[in-house]
Amino acid sequence: MKTIKIGLIIGLTVFASSGCKNILEEQPQSQIVPSYFNSPAGVLGGISGVYNDIRSQWGTEGFSVEMQAGTDEFLQAASAGSGIAYTYNGLNGSNFGSAWSVAFQDINTLNGVLQYGQTIDLPEATRKQYLAQAKFLRGFWYFYLVQTWGDVPLHTEFITVPSQAASRQPAADVYKLIIQDLTEAAADLPDKPTAPFLGKAATKPVAQLLLAKAYLTRGWLNNTPADFAQAASICENIIANKAASGLDLWQDYGDAFVPANDYGKETMFVSDHVLDPKYGYYTVGGAASGGAAQNLTPWFTNWNYPNNSGINSFKNASGTLVNSGTSGMIRDSQYGRPYVRMRPNSYTWPSGDNAGKNYFLDQAFTNRNVDSRFANSFYTVYIANTSVTNTATAANNKRGIGYTTVVGVDTAAWLPDYEVAGAPQFVGTRPFKGIVVPPSLWNNGIFPALKKFMDTSRGANFNDPSTRPVVLYRFSDVYLTGAEAYLKAGDATKAAALLNVVRQRSAFRKTNSAAQNAAGVTAMTISAADVTVDFILDERSREFFGEWQRWHDLVRTRSLVRRVKAWNPEAAPYIKDFNMLRPIPQSQIDRVVEGPAFPQNTGY
Repeated sequence: MKTIKIGLIIGLTVFASSGCKNILEEQPQSQIVPSYFNSPAGVLGGISGVYNDIRSQWGTEGFSVEMQAGTDEFLQAASAGSGIAYTYNGLNGSNFGSAWSVAFQDINTLNGVLQYGQTIDLPEATRKQYLAQAKFLRGFWYFYLVQTWGDVPLHTEFITVPSQAASRQPAADVYKLIIQDLTEAAADLPDKPTAPFLGKAATKPVAQLLLAKAYLTRGWLNNTPADFAQAASICENIIANKAASGLDLWQDYGDAFVPANDYGKETMFVSDHVLDPKYGYYTVGGAASGGAAQNLTPWFTNWNYPNNSGINSFKNASGTLVNSGTSGMIRDSQYGRPYVRMRPNSYTWPSGDNAGKNYFLDQAFTNRNVDSRFANSFYTVYIANTSVTNTATAANNKRGIGYTTVVGVDTAAWLPDYEVAGAPQFVGTRPFKGIVVPPSLWNNGIFPALKKFMDTSRGANFNDPSTRPVVLYRFSDVYLTGAEAYLKAGDATKAAALLNVVRQRSAFRKTNSAAQNAAGVTAMTISAADVTVDFILDERSREFFGEWQRWHDLVRTRSLVRRVKAWNPEAAPYIKDFNMLRPIPQSQIDRVVEGPAFPQNTGY
């Protein structure tokens, strides 16, 4: 969709030029005026611009780090940069908040659509759908804002006069607007995407899911049983009407991440990235600059396999993997561009309650022989894509033999999820052509990489951004959100029933026999006694690892500080209770020069 930016940065209003039809007869406009929204094109343009701005955050590097770093799931990888977001040490308004201004700019655009689009010349049903899209998007952005910063400026009217004054309103008032917007949007949005909002734009079930999440989050804040019950009921309703909405789970968890299924039945809401470079924010063959609206998600969790897969790598006296020899891999589209920003949290605690355990393998991805989500989420085998000849006398070749690796056949690097005797050059006593890197040898430069988002369509231009859509919500989230709501409402039996749908699906493997799949279902089935908040958080980690939800999941459940201290060695020394809210961007505070100063969140 085309870029149309209309709106404000709270504290200082900034508008795009609307131009003029005839410079000899009309005065050029320096701002968008209300009449812009009095036509179908104006309303549609405003909505399209907001969808575009979602694309400028989800899938980009800075925003992805903000949504996932400093949790139990991720640690810094070798090229993480300053690491402030990962540790909370030095976190402040000058180094956080990439989406603040974008969100308020879009909210003002949506206010214009809702305020002036009521009388546009369209059939009633079409006009209602346009306005419902605007209500959904306003609720979407305010929900992101209130979860991230708490009390925020609350605006429901289109701002046309620049102002350098701003204030924050209570989160309770923000939630009232969110719930109103999403309730009204759900009433008027269609069950399935319809023109001109095709692909996986907002629909009734998407608005309902976000509404359920809003009730659930508000319920946690205020310990309100009615909110939990409402969230559970909404999720049950979405599931009951899945046929009308064309939504369902794939039988195989891995099918949710096959590119051909990006717009399939499990996908609920996406941020589009298109093949046409005119609207894709990149030049074909020009590689990625990391700028606005580029989907770089395939790369963030990639280790530097072209440089760190030396064929004669060895373990030194201190037990650390040392890279040595010619690399068994070169960069390609299958394994992606190695950004090496974040890595799964496989730190093994030497002492304390979690002595000998790590979050990645011992808390999140347990029962990996049955649960397919680990195998479907991470690369552990890298097949040689370049031929390497290794002589018996090569430095650090301890195998005592020479050989040449066969492209497409031999394994260049194997990262098993268990310890292997003889690693990194042997499996037991058998020489291994590539290298074997078990968990004890994983570090910030070599680790299993997420493969869910990989995009092989770039071909020879594999350094270009991905044109796959960024999937914000999948249908499995309805089950897990409903389970959490039922647990908080006091019904662990119904919570377990919803969890079991997702867990039993994870036991299916296409390579299994029917008997093996049936046994897997039994192994993955839990009872009401198993359901706790921590169990649900672990289940969300298994299901949504790397899908931009973790920080909000931990904040919503008031679990952030506790779980970070329990599992994350980088952030544990620094995280404090006030980190449950993010710092207000300093640029926002600096812009408010009229009236009361704009307050920073406590602790920053």
